[in-house]
Amino acid sequence: MRTVALLCVAALALSGCGLRPLYGGGAGGSVQTLLASVQVAPIEGQSGWLVSNALRDRLSIGEDVAARYRLEVQLDDSIAGLGVRSDDSVARERRTLRARYQLVDLASGAVVLDATAGSDAGIDVVGSEYATIAAEKSALERLSGIVADQIIARVARFAQSGSNVPASAAAPAPAGAR
Repeated sequence: MRTVALLCVAALALSGCGLRPLYGGGAGGSVQTLLASVQVAPIEGQSGWLVSNALRDRLSIGEDVAARYRLEVQLDDSIAGLGVRSDDSVARERRTLRARYQLVDLASGAVVLDATAGSDAGIDVVGSEYATIAAEKSALERLSGIVADQIIARVARFAQSGSNVPASAAAPAPAGAR
């Protein structure tokens, strides 16, 4: 009985807090419409290819919607040794993938969103070099998906906010970024 009362109080409290579903409105909602209008600029390297494909998968690329925004991403992919065995060989590695991304309005050239995303993964270094390389590649694939999810979530929050950015918050894109 007490649990039911707590659930009722929680439901009443949350109903007035202004929470809205991020993808409310389905395919015709503001979030999905904006996501479908984002083009992904080419990203360098193997990690760039993986992140770019993951972003395109999540952005509904392929729909017949004119691009309104360009997503520019710069990646920093690194592997660092952590654990050292008695013979001075590395026992564990950490693979880190960080992204700095900007959402650029194609009509004005203004950067409407400038943020970062990133994640890391631990890798056991084993006696087999092949197994270690396979683990590093597998970690990169997982990290690419995680970073793409973080980027899409942030762009979706931007879309949900109404995409209204005050003029003082929107800065022109750097000349080399176009």
